[in-house]
Amino acid sequence: MHKQLNRRNFAAIFCTLMAHSQEYLYGDIIVQEVDARHLEDGLKRTAELIDNEQPVVVLLTRYNDLLHTQHVLDYALLSELMGVRVGLVEDKEKILSMPLLFRPVKIDSYEGFVHGALSETLRHAPNDTGHPFVERLDKVLTNRWFGFPVLIVVLYLVFSFTFSLGAYPQGWIETGIDLLCGWLTGVLPQGWLSSLLVDGVVQGVGAVLSFLPNIVILFFCLSIMEDTGYMARAAFLMDKVMHAVGLHGRSFIPMLMGFGCNVPAIMAARSIENKKDRTLTMLMIPFMSCSARIPVYMLIVSAFFPGNKALMMISMYLIGVVLSIVFAMVMKHTPWFKQEKRDYVSELPQYRKLVWRETWQHIWDRVWDYLQKIGTVILWASIIIWVLTYFPSHSMDLEHSYLAMLGQRLSPLMRPLGFDWQMTVCLLTGLPAKEAIVSTMGILYHAQDGLSTFTPVTGFTFMLFVLLYFPCIATIATLRREAGRGWAWFTVVHSLCLAWLVCFVVYQASMLCN
Repeated sequence: MHKQLNRRNFAAIFCTLMAHSQEYLYGDIIVQEVDARHLEDGLKRTAELIDNEQPVVVLLTRYNDLLHTQHVLDYALLSELMGVRVGLVEDKEKILSMPLLFRPVKIDSYEGFVHGALSETLRHAPNDTGHPFVERLDKVLTNRWFGFPVLIVVLYLVFSFTFSLGAYPQGWIETGIDLLCGWLTGVLPQGWLSSLLVDGVVQGVGAVLSFLPNIVILFFCLSIMEDTGYMARAAFLMDKVMHAVGLHGRSFIPMLMGFGCNVPAIMAARSIENKKDRTLTMLMIPFMSCSARIPVYMLIVSAFFPGNKALMMISMYLIGVVLSIVFAMVMKHTPWFKQEKRDYVSELPQYRKLVWRETWQHIWDRVWDYLQKIGTVILWASIIIWVLTYFPSHSMDLEHSYLAMLGQRLSPLMRPLGFDWQMTVCLLTGLPAKEAIVSTMGILYHAQDGLSTFTPVTGFTFMLFVLLYFPCIATIATLRREAGRGWAWFTVVHSLCLAWLVCFVVYQASMLCN
């Protein structure tokens, strides 16, 4: 009975589509006549033919009836976006005599593909009160003038909610860590084992663990934005920006994924058919503020920008996006990436109701990755940093430790950025994983009087360096596998140079202003 019902539903849907479009063969080409009054239904069949690499020409019928409703379709742009010839049925002979325009595209959702194409090419009547609420909502969220301010407001609310609600459990965890340190200090005899557990493991791992509530809340908000379809609107909004630098809006989807983790984001770029665009997108992804950088940002903004936490967090995200676009514009003028610009459809799926089981699964997957990293990379990094701090003086005497010797060797290179040797060492330990920066700061600055060597200026510059310099080793390894060894080394070198140059300009400019 269930199968029979499915067949009936399929038959009903198929008949509905066919009622708004007719097909016939013209040589090896499928000619599809689509009722202009029912474009969304008719073009779903076009999307299916494109996805199956069937050459097709689309002829619009009853186009004058569409004009009478005060709707206007830019079918020349629609033709360019969809990669098929689109015209009026009255011009059939002329269109069929023209060279075939057909560009196969892999489509994730036929409905999203058509919705995205029409959102860019169909201008609705001035009076849209008769339109569904969803269409009117999209008219605002994807508008090039209103969409970006809405996106900024949404991000501001997300970060404000993250900081305000997360402050309570974060304080509880920090109190628990202090109590655990006090208890271990009381029950263990003074010596290297007590120092390892208290100053190394608990302080190092605890510094990262204390941000877990904020991470959970942030992932919760981002998952809702993703699962409801708003993230797709943000990508659609960036489509025009991507076109301006010679890329497709599809490139922004992996970039959005990079806000979670750069590794799966680079792998997701495989879906981009053009090799040059695919490689350039992969090179842009490390500019995105992945979740590993978030604890560093949260620590700095909480300490030095308590009244503007959300705005400072948004600035880090936006600076990364802007610099990635500038980077792409520069690279597009090099022989490696220079090519003819092409427009593609940016898919715009329908809004979806939240399926809480799926949403919680997304949150748990991300949180579990975070916890696994704390129990492996961060734990070992904390132990290594403790060893370099404890020896050779057999105490937490930072000035005479191996770590100080290493930091002071590199200090002349970083001093023009306003960084002392402790900050330099923190950045060095962030190479395997950015969360290790927080654990290192937990060890180093616990032995001193808090973040005493930081100022608001050096704090902001430090966050910029964390944003721009060498992505984690896992990201470089993935980039090497997906794009090649040369581009992996290029990313290592250019990210370090760019981070140093940007931070040098920002810090020196701030010193001149003061």
